[in-house]
Amino acid sequence: MEKRPGSVVQVTFRDVRFPTRLEKDGSDSINDPDYSCVYVTVESSSGLKGYGLTFTIGRGNEIVCAAVKAYGRLLIGRQLEEIYKNFGAFWQELVHEPQLRWLGPEKGVTHLALAAIVNALWDLWGRLEGKPLWKLLVDMKPEELVSVIDFRYITDALTKEEALEILKKGQEGKEEREAAICKTGYPAYTTSAGWLGYSNEKIERLCKQALAEGFTRFKVKVGLDRVDDEQRVGFVRKVIGDDKMLMVDANQRWGVAEAVEWMIPLAKYNLTWIEEPTSPDDILGHAKIAAELKKYSIGVATGENCANRVIFKQLLQADAIQFCQIDSCRMAGPNEILAVYLMAQKFGVPVCPHAGGVGLCELVQHLSIFDFICVSKSLDKRVIEYVDHLHSHFVDPVVIRDGCYQVPQKPGYSAEMKQESLESYEYPNGAKWQKLFAEGTLYKHPDEE
Repeated sequence: MEKRPGSVVQVTFRDVRFPTRLEKDGSDSINDPDYSCVYVTVESSSGLKGYGLTFTIGRGNEIVCAAVKAYGRLLIGRQLEEIYKNFGAFWQELVHEPQLRWLGPEKGVTHLALAAIVNALWDLWGRLEGKPLWKLLVDMKPEELVSVIDFRYITDALTKEEALEILKKGQEGKEEREAAICKTGYPAYTTSAGWLGYSNEKIERLCKQALAEGFTRFKVKVGLDRVDDEQRVGFVRKVIGDDKMLMVDANQRWGVAEAVEWMIPLAKYNLTWIEEPTSPDDILGHAKIAAELKKYSIGVATGENCANRVIFKQLLQADAIQFCQIDSCRMAGPNEILAVYLMAQKFGVPVCPHAGGVGLCELVQHLSIFDFICVSKSLDKRVIEYVDHLHSHFVDPVVIRDGCYQVPQKPGYSAEMKQESLESYEYPNGAKWQKLFAEGTLYKHPDEE
């Protein structure tokens, strides 16, 4: 390691929320979000800090904070060098803590909390090595990468030996791929124009703005009203042109048969995928939808609400998804996410991460860049979601140029937030929230609810 790591002396967290409901940003057929995060800082005895977060959409963020507090105690006094020397074993120690595990296991609030903590540990590791996370991963030997992964429950789909073979093959030509991606960037698609709460005028303006910025891939929210969906999807297709990629997202709104029926009239708009057509836990339902929509050349994409590597394993085994959508803050950090990238590679399914929210774009760019350099070795059918919200609150925000993520160069996981943003948007005592409570239009202080 470039710097003396020391031991963990403090794990702190903050409840940070942004009032995105005010402008209908993030609005879809299920959620009415105030984009939020639990922001975690892991501090070492050497004074170096690592930053991590997990994403929520408002109410309940305080519950994740409580889980972070419970898990954070397990880090105090631990030597960072020992953690990183056997990160896989330490990850398992956290995930399988013999009492906290009961609250999951490996799902829900506890897994969201672990995502924030584990993300902070990876950020700290990158800072210790003086490397951005993607470069830290790229420079690790295949054996080192495999060692951070918990293969429990997934060896019927991917063994350690198979993972090692994939990663060894990824060593061939990786320097050339690294140089190429640093030059071109990683392809993105935009959801910024597609929220359900937006007017046609706003949608048209944002689509034209995105086209001018070099975007060629767009996504639209659907699921509330069939007539309105057909009108809006057709409207977006007309604005962006027939040669651009267009996807739709139902955010788990439908049952299985309903999803198929709803999508058939939209097929004429040449859609690449339907995202989250039904419950994220319904593997067989996704498989049936995928089979029914195959004749219309519409793929199924899901993953942002899939709790763990086991759900992804089953989706891949059942041929239930044609696009795999990991989320950097739903599963318990890169240790688990790497397992999904490797399984997807074995099954020949491209990974197209979910992003947006608070900090998700900043994090997933590292994972997909690593995937291109060391796992898939391809950009074919691969793309990262981009939403143009809240990036100004980060110290090292994403940079988009010509519709592509530019490769981050600063050490860490790009998760550090600006101090002034934390002070303004910490809930409920931040200055922005105090102002909104005083206005009393949409928001009330939690003590008054």
